Amino acid sequence: MHGLAVDPADGELYAGTHHGVVRVAEDGRLTRIADRVQDFMGFTVVGPEHYLASGHPGEGQSGPANLGLIESTDGGATWETMSLAGAADFHALDAAQGVIYGYSGGRLLVSDDKTDWTDRGTMNIADLAVDPSRPQRLVVTTEDGPALSEDGGRSVAPIPQAPLLQLIAWSPDASAVVGVAPDGAVHASTDGGRTWQEKGRVDGAPEALGVNGDDVYVAVGGAVVASADGGTTFRDLYRGD
Repeated sequence: MHGLAVDPADGELYAGTHHGVVRVAEDGRLTRIADRVQDFMGFTVVGPEHYLASGHPGEGQSGPANLGLIESTDGGATWETMSLAGAADFHALDAAQGVIYGYSGGRLLVSDDKTDWTDRGTMNIADLAVDPSRPQRLVVTTEDGPALSEDGGRSVAPIPQAPLLQLIAWSPDASAVVGVAPDGAVHASTDGGRTWQEKGRVDGAPEALGVNGDDVYVAVGGAVVASADGGTTFRDLYRGD
């Protein structure tokens, strides 16, 4: 899995995977949306039934190897190419108030219209998250720890005394930003990523992270685990064979 997010239209959890977008039900059942089996890499929910993604065509599908930015406004049933087809493969993708940030080929790209992109330069990051209330505030995860930008990625500064994080996600209500370390430790910040508190732990290296208020979802080791207390305790939501 490469992305986890709750759709406000139905309150369900959705995941971008190597085999399409899937709905992860509360009882752990997985349902692929529209039987579309293409490889979704970057994946984010930006509104009710409104998704942005990137990745690669599935088996038997035509088109360039890199999908660029694609958009669905019907809950993943259909997708439209918006820009950068053949040129970008966003492995990290997030948006707030119409400002989109994507990480492809070692470069941070920014767009406010889904079509034209500004190149913010070379970066070595694993993930990124945008403050829903302040789209110019961006947190990225690096091999030296998380870094913060207050100017839309033009400048990025390491966060002093922050824990090493691999994945990061902001709650849609902007109440907290949550990060997961390579060893599975979960941390949260309520001041825009400046200070962090260790919460709980998941068992293994994280693969995807989603946050919705106090609900935290982590894909790890073929499973999706869920927390209802901000990442302090977790239960299995889905566990594959």
